[in-house]
Amino acid sequence: VQLQASGGGLVQAGGSLRLACVASGHSFRSYTAAWFRQAPGKERDFVASISVGGGTTHYADSVKGRFTISRDKNTLSLEMNSLKPEDTAVYYCAAQRAGSTDDRDRYGYWGQGTLVTVSS
Repeated sequence: VQLQASGGGLVQAGGSLRLACVASGHSFRSYTAAWFRQAPGKERDFVASISVGGGTTHYADSVKGRFTISRDKNTLSLEMNSLKPEDTAVYYCAAQRAGSTDDRDRYGYWGQGTLVTVSS
């Protein structure tokens, strides 16, 4: 499966952005999907994941209550509200065939990343 992320940009603190990740190739519906992010000089961290059917989601503590992950056919989305400067990072979508996990090493398919910058 090939993944293409988009939707990043510059936003003020407290604002909102919606990221999208369009999948092509093999049936995306059979993949668990997730968003990760990587701030400058830091490791790539888990943000949120969603199960094959979309019925189960998991979030990093730092984004709970502010971010919402969803999926529809071949698109994975991340709605980000109440953004903070510490949310600034390159956001990556990812997919894998096993169950939901926050372990980035379990994800074999990655999008190219989209930059989110939150100004204070």
